Amino acid sequence: MWRYLKRVLIGKPLKTLDEGQAHLTKFKALALLSSDALSSVAYGTEQITTVLVTLSAAAIWYSLPIAALVLILLVAITLSYRQIINAYPSGGGAYVVATENWGRTGGLVAGGSLLVDYMLTVAVSTTSGTEAIVSAVPQLYKYSVPISVIIVLSIMILNLRGLSDSANFLTVPVYFFIIMITAMIIWGFFNIATGHLTYHATASFGTPVAGMSAVLFIRAFSAGSSSLTGVEAISNAVPNFNEPKKKNAANTLAIMSLILAAFFGGITFFSYYFGIVPNSHATVLSQIGSVIFNGHGIGFYLLQLSTAMILAVAANTGFSAFPILAFNMAKDKYLPHAFMDRGDRLGYSNGIIALAIGAIVMILIFHGKTNMLIPLYAVGVFVPFTLSQSGMIIHWFRHRQGHWLGKSTINLVGALISACLVVFLFWQHFGNVWPYLIIMPALLFMFYKIHNHYIKVGMQLRIAEKTKVQLHDYDGSTVIVLIGNVTRVTKGAINYARSIGDYVIAMHVSFDENPGKEHKTANEFKAEYPDVRFVDIHSSYRSIAKPTLRFVDVVAKRAAAKNYSTTVLVPQFIPNKPWQMALHNQTSVRLRAALNSRENIVVSSYNYHLHE
Repeated sequence: MWRYLKRVLIGKPLKTLDEGQAHLTKFKALALLSSDALSSVAYGTEQITTVLVTLSAAAIWYSLPIAALVLILLVAITLSYRQIINAYPSGGGAYVVATENWGRTGGLVAGGSLLVDYMLTVAVSTTSGTEAIVSAVPQLYKYSVPISVIIVLSIMILNLRGLSDSANFLTVPVYFFIIMITAMIIWGFFNIATGHLTYHATASFGTPVAGMSAVLFIRAFSAGSSSLTGVEAISNAVPNFNEPKKKNAANTLAIMSLILAAFFGGITFFSYYFGIVPNSHATVLSQIGSVIFNGHGIGFYLLQLSTAMILAVAANTGFSAFPILAFNMAKDKYLPHAFMDRGDRLGYSNGIIALAIGAIVMILIFHGKTNMLIPLYAVGVFVPFTLSQSGMIIHWFRHRQGHWLGKSTINLVGALISACLVVFLFWQHFGNVWPYLIIMPALLFMFYKIHNHYIKVGMQLRIAEKTKVQLHDYDGSTVIVLIGNVTRVTKGAINYARSIGDYVIAMHVSFDENPGKEHKTANEFKAEYPDVRFVDIHSSYRSIAKPTLRFVDVVAKRAAAKNYSTTVLVPQFIPNKPWQMALHNQTSVRLRAALNSRENIVVSSYNYHLHE
């Protein structure tokens, strides 16, 4: 039943060699990776004006210079991340840059911040989309949290189907939103130019406003900078692009930034020009739409529909970037190796599922309130951005390639502005961002704990010297030993298999993605145990259980004809501490579960116990 349901929801498995077909064109990548950044224009201007009207409606004109500063920061971010894409095309973005240039701790702070931020991306996007839905249907207000959770689970299933399927789905809401905002801006400026829409600003540009201070200005700027969240996602997902990956990723980033700048600038101008004041009954964007489209007509409702759709699917940016970041950190042994596993549809399924769980927890903790999530959300963006941009300065001074002084100047501007934003976010929004000071140390502790464990495991499993094996003969038994790598566990398992059987077979399952490694494993085993038969079973679908079952069935049938029993020996190592079990042996658990379904086969585990 579960397998049938999985095939319906996820689709048929793809071969490893089909990976190239799952890569993204610029058209699809823009839909898949820009939904978060583009959707932020729906609330970015509103965040600025909400802060300004706490002083006076007349202060709304300050939104124009604030928007100009946000756009300057966007230019710095875009140029900086284009440099990162070209310098670090393997993905990982701020984590990889900070690790190489600031060291391990700097990289982990950047990586940990982004992991949490992607969870917040999903939480903020889904709660914003839910708010748009319940605004249209107020009767659903009391179900806001369940609706948000359902949206998260739906997007998770979509991403488990693979990049291509999720990109195909997202092209509709993303490009629908782009068309509607473009139409609104063009129609708005046309009506202003022809005199159909008149100037109704709450105060003229430059009018002195009593009580206006630098602190309030900076607070509004830091709130408006939430429009820049999600810009870094493309630099994290460079490996997902078609060849040439660097060029396509950099061009997609430039296109997204130009669209974001035009939308944010246009919406902020209209907000000022029409004298729009935020209120609890209608968003700033909906008020602008009502003015430009002359009331609640077809244009207004299409705008609202496109806004609700992109806010609901903006969470997909997190689902695209989080698994690759988790993969890079798992490769460096700071997260469980399970995050390196690919699912049936060639996506990093464990990362996708972990992100969904984390986002749902965030939604439940903050009761689905978007305004409570945004300040913490912004901190998660600008801390790694500060580290990556300052790290790029070190990179340019170290390598001195091309116009390195100009490039480092761009990075310096971005680093200074983002560092100031982090300081002011903590200063002005401490009541909402203080959890970061608890979450980050906890994450760093977890990262180092996992890393130290993997290092100790590697040291204990490494074969220090070759020793002769004493052969023990027992009639009437065939023993199949499942082999992953040649380690001390392998040595102990082969010795034990020889002691209980007269015919020992070592079976290994190989994949398409790393043929060099598979040949190395075979050669190492044959050199270590030339008298033991080594069988390499090839799997095109990255499945270990199915080829293992097929092979065991054939061997068991032949053994039964000779009146021999068949034993399948599954080697594994047992960590010293119970909590460490979650970091290992997932494959052996799945294999034993599959083998237990076979009759007349003895399934045995060989346990190698670690001491630290």
